[in-house]
Amino acid sequence: MIDLNSYTDKGELFKSLKDNKTTIISQKKYEMKRADAVSHVVDTQSNGRDAVATKNDVNELLLKDGIIVSSLINTTNILDSHEDVHIPGLWNKSLKELKNLYLLQEHQMTFDHIISDSVKAFVEKMSWKELGIEYEGDTQALIFESDVMKSRNPYMFDQYAHGYVKNHSVGMRYVQLFLCINSDDRYYIEERDNWDKYIGDVANRQEAESLGYFWAVTEAKLVEGSAVPIGSNRATPTQSVKSNGRDAVATFEELITEPSLDTQKEIEPPSGTRQGMFRSIIYFNN
Repeated sequence: MIDLNSYTDKGELFKSLKDNKTTIISQKKYEMKRADAVSHVVDTQSNGRDAVATKNDVNELLLKDGIIVSSLINTTNILDSHEDVHIPGLWNKSLKELKNLYLLQEHQMTFDHIISDSVKAFVEKMSWKELGIEYEGDTQALIFESDVMKSRNPYMFDQYAHGYVKNHSVGMRYVQLFLCINSDDRYYIEERDNWDKYIGDVANRQEAESLGYFWAVTEAKLVEGSAVPIGSNRATPTQSVKSNGRDAVATFEELITEPSLDTQKEIEPPSGTRQGMFRSIIYFNN
């Protein structure tokens, strides 16, 4: 991959991007994109409505065996720290083909980092104002509704219940992307056409113009969504956390412990029956 930090002249950078475009696109498609700790996205003016509002809400959720977490995994129209702009509609094909989908802890596809494998994924048009971000226009949000069980990942269950998860990130593979360059040089005529086509979609346009180029991602394969401390696109909060209606289940030890004698009742079968030849004891937990 090109070391962008090695270029001090934009003209040289643009030429290198153009000359190596095919290789860069191949590399981007080969690698799986994940979050990093740097973001081009301006801080939100507010974090919006907290997913969990009060201490009472938290205490109630912690008594449950499972919670339903609604989270924004990705939002389009943002120039992120990968110099990518996700274009609305990029998930359409992938969402139709998905069979198994995971909500993970920090992109780790290991058993101890799975938060949920019961995930419903869909896209929804939202305004930036709804997300507490001072941009004009709308974004297409990729939303996960996940059934998060305490027994599966107790740590992340607790993080969501307390409202600590502020960012998410998508694990994806590029399928279709286009290099967009802001240059009047005829050498970049194709890239300039791409720029003109997609620059109007960029919410943080000033950052794109300052950079001078970006990658317009028009199709991507969704692999997973993750809870992360800071994502490459920070317009990815937790929307809501609510009970799934199931109370916490008893532990195995609690289930096999015999009730105390004062809760045991002896039932005499009716006389004259075959069963009456035997004494049966039925336990009730009062």
